[in-house]
Amino acid sequence: MTLWQQLCESVDQLDPAENSLPSYQQVLKEVRELALDQAREEEQVILDLLNQALCDRHRQSNTHRAWETLSQREREVTALVCSGLTGRQIAAYLVLSPETIKTHVRHILHKFELGSRQELRNQLVDWDFNRWIPEHAWYLSENEPHIRDVLIKD
Repeated sequence: MTLWQQLCESVDQLDPAENSLPSYQQVLKEVRELALDQAREEEQVILDLLNQALCDRHRQSNTHRAWETLSQREREVTALVCSGLTGRQIAAYLVLSPETIKTHVRHILHKFELGSRQELRNQLVDWDFNRWIPEHAWYLSENEPHIRDVLIKD
């Protein structure tokens, strides 16, 4: 029995009332459509999708592990970097020197095994950093934009 046949048989035995996720029949339909679109066997599509899901899970697990190694200040800097602030803006907000922020960012990137702030933003794109964003309106300095202008994007 092929993997596809086993999957179809398993789905046929499931009680649809017990599942709150997308229906298994819908998943099978989408796998079948994907296989047809790509002119590939269903089994290969299933294996590729499972492999991709496992890789995503591994990446997410590594990301969470890296987050857990950060100090409270590094988490705060990470959140502000991911919110789009520059090093100077973060330094002004945290009342630290820009060099201290650079050091924190360097340590953060090392812990996440990344090479740039943009890679960090991409890695954490789905994370919600709202609790880290300042709630009060104030100017970072005379030459810097208003913090709300920086953090609130249309």
